[in-house]
Amino acid sequence: MDTDNQNLLESLTPEIVQNFRRAIEIGKWPNGVALTKEQKATCMQAVIAYEAKHLPPEQRTGYVPPKQPCADEHSHAPSETPLKWQ
Repeated sequence: MDTDNQNLLESLTPEIVQNFRRAIEIGKWPNGVALTKEQKATCMQAVIAYEAKHLPPEQRTGYVPPKQPCADEHSHAPSETPLKWQ
């Protein structure tokens, strides 16, 4: 990341990031002006970068908790029973 982008990311505050999130959600800035595709992409990148630096993974946008592991081969789960159609 170049110095300009790094400085920009360092200047982000929680309020600015929240404004970016809201703009992405509704497709407009607070003054009602529509976001361009480029602005939306830039806002998304800024939100992701900010969250990666300041939030734990489970609080980041798009977080999906890991799946619980299936029963392992050593568990004592009952064996499968085939279905019988009548």
